[in-house]
Amino acid sequence: MSLFVLYFKLGLDHIADLKGYDHILFILTLCVVYSLKEWKRVLVLVTAFTIGHSLTLALATLDLLRVDGDVIEFLIPLTIFITALVNLFSRNQRVTSLQHYLKYSAALFFGLIHGLGFSNYLRSLLGSERGLVLPLFSFNVGIEVGQIFILSIIMLLTKVMVDLLGVPRREWHVLLSGAGLGISLVLMVERFPF
Repeated sequence: MSLFVLYFKLGLDHIADLKGYDHILFILTLCVVYSLKEWKRVLVLVTAFTIGHSLTLALATLDLLRVDGDVIEFLIPLTIFITALVNLFSRNQRVTSLQHYLKYSAALFFGLIHGLGFSNYLRSLLGSERGLVLPLFSFNVGIEVGQIFILSIIMLLTKVMVDLLGVPRREWHVLLSGAGLGISLVLMVERFPF
């Protein structure tokens, strides 16, 4: 197995691991307010998130940035909580251009936090590697592909629930965002570092 395939698979497995569901929950709360017709906007959001976490993942893996793991483990569900809360307070049926740009900025910033969460895992894997560029790149591509897969499931499920089964769009947003809010609150309490 090539080095690219090995780290690509590790990134894909890491993002799709149901034991680490906080990342999946973040993607859910970030994207649930979009319809399938807006897939390009959502892809930009997910890519912004990837850019953010790729940057801090690289800096932390190269040991240029260190943040207390307990603080990061608390901040990750906080990003989910904030994203879900914004969804719940938004009254619009559709995401406006301004809201989308704000979401883009938040996804980029929150990606920085999530990247630090990945860094300990990846740093332990890369301990024996001589070159870091290809493994880092491969791992991030695996994460991006996994996120797009998760995003596809969320958007198709939304399409079925809203367009085919007739669940009102706002109620669907509230249901999933509320679930994200509640789960993230529990995670924040469990992971409170102070």
